[in-house]
Amino acid sequence: MTPDTPAATAATETVETDAGPARVTWHRAPGRARLVLAVSHGAGGGIDARDLRALAAALPAHGVTVALVEQPWRVAGKKVAPAPRTLDVGWRGVWPALAKPGLPVISGGRSAGARVACRTATELGARAVLALSFPLHPPGRPEKSRAGELLGAGVPTLVVQGGNDPFGRPREFPEGPYELVEVPHADHGLAVPKRAGLTQDEAVALVTDAVVRWAGPLG
Repeated sequence: MTPDTPAATAATETVETDAGPARVTWHRAPGRARLVLAVSHGAGGGIDARDLRALAAALPAHGVTVALVEQPWRVAGKKVAPAPRTLDVGWRGVWPALAKPGLPVISGGRSAGARVACRTATELGARAVLALSFPLHPPGRPEKSRAGELLGAGVPTLVVQGGNDPFGRPREFPEGPYELVEVPHADHGLAVPKRAGLTQDEAVALVTDAVVRWAGPLG
């Protein structure tokens, strides 16, 4: 594990995994943290996603250190994510660094990253799972359901889903042991159209407010 030069507001480190080097950008809670929220990106983007950036900005003030995790394929500059099994290998390899502060860790991610968090939560001892834009099925293919991954997380789980997400609208989700918060009119990237009746900032605030509330009792 090789620390990089810290940025003004965040510290970045490289973590060696069996899938290659991953990168963790830490946004630490001032004072005494009570939880770590570790979140990774999806198969088509990075940690600059609007919801990940918003969580990194908002959660530290509530005693939650946020770790934004870049999977090895992303660090290597590849444009296509590897198979789910390889994503899981990368996440497992990063986990010791995420747990090193000795705090309960919420395992999270958006899209493909949310699937990884669900698949590995029990094995890694995650305190809970945050699933942002969980891809319940490929667009237009509801018969290819991934509900089993979500329902099998085995720990407290929060799903934050756009109302118009083609990978699974809130009404398509089965009942189960998780909480679901809908961002009205939002797509898979949690972007809202101008006709939505709420601004993009308000939509992002729905995400951060929901996570702050949900994470409160967890640590």
